[in-house]
Amino acid sequence: MIKEYFDEVREELEHGATKKGHPFRYFTLGTVGLDRLARLRTVVLRKITENLVLTFYTDKRSKKVTHIKENNKVSLLFYHPEKLLQLKIEGIASLNLDDASKKRIWDRMEASSKKGYTTVAAPGSEIEGPEAIEYLEDRDYFGMITVHPFKIEYLKLEHPSHLRVRFSKQHDLWVGEFLVP
Repeated sequence: MIKEYFDEVREELEHGATKKGHPFRYFTLGTVGLDRLARLRTVVLRKITENLVLTFYTDKRSKKVTHIKENNKVSLLFYHPEKLLQLKIEGIASLNLDDASKKRIWDRMEASSKKGYTTVAAPGSEIEGPEAIEYLEDRDYFGMITVHPFKIEYLKLEHPSHLRVRFSKQHDLWVGEFLVP
């Protein structure tokens, strides 16, 4: 019985990566750097592998990259409002340095999407106003971050009672157990 919930997790995450209107397309990434303060931001799910490795894109100069270098344990939060389904994922994040993969994705990306990775100043830098953003012509800071999950919590808000399942990765296998919601 627990397998059907894991199958639903996989299916919903795959839809998030492949279907633009799916609620799991955008998710919350939580990091904790050396300052020991939780930092949350919304990112876009770009890819998920058969092994549930998730990928999203970033500017390599962003604070999230710094935090991941300082502490590579991250949390992800997905919510599907129509299904009242929440997924919390804990995993190990890393900056994907594979130039061939980066080039393949970059070459297929629309020019308007590339702009976000070609600003002269790093994300979070102070500027006078939106019109002050300058872009590079010959350089980019495009990066990909992959997250290898080791724990997934499934929470379905249902009546008369909610349903909660925790999946933990043990020796390349996912083991599930029901929890009190």
